[in-house]
Amino acid sequence: RMGATKVHALRNVSVTIKPGEFVAIMGPSGSGKSTLLHVVGFLDRPDSGSYHVAGKDITELTDTELAILRNRLAGFIFQQFHLLPRISAVENAELPLIYAGRRHLKEKAHEKIKEVGLASRESHRPNELSGGEQQRVAIARSLVNEPVIILADETTGNLDTKSEEEIIALLEDLNQQGKTIVMVTHEQEIAVRAKRIIRMRDGEIVADER
Repeated sequence: RMGATKVHALRNVSVTIKPGEFVAIMGPSGSGKSTLLHVVGFLDRPDSGSYHVAGKDITELTDTELAILRNRLAGFIFQQFHLLPRISAVENAELPLIYAGRRHLKEKAHEKIKEVGLASRESHRPNELSGGEQQRVAIARSLVNEPVIILADETTGNLDTKSEEEIIALLEDLNQQGKTIVMVTHEQEIAVRAKRIIRMRDGEIVADER
């Protein structure tokens, strides 16, 4: 709600995302694309309707159950990298393991940092890394809990062309490994790298192209 006016961030949205898809969500500012991503990633709840994951309606879950599901199933990458400045790249990648009480799996963080091509930079702090490298640390962090779905919100928005290309290639590679990827972008040349484009306007899906 904004003041007394009810604003529908999403209206009559019905969408099915299958395992292994690479979906781009496009639309002008305020079209509802980030809200849709947040609902898909268990960050927001729809006010009405249902959301089924593997056949189970999760709108009935408590906040705690939803948080557990989010930790297990979803990995997030944002436009701002959200790295903690005082700790190393590998320690940043480790954070979701600590939150999930899986600190004993520290090796996973090293493995994922290596997977995104930063093995030689893992002890560097964020301010010693380029924007593209910081985003790769954020991707490694999103992968440590072995999520089934990666949610990317304008992931390349702060990057130069070369870094942008590296990040998209990395997402394509993850998709080929079987990860489901849902990516919000306003850039057509980024969106066409996905296998499906959902276009939104005023909270509604206006096109769904494969």
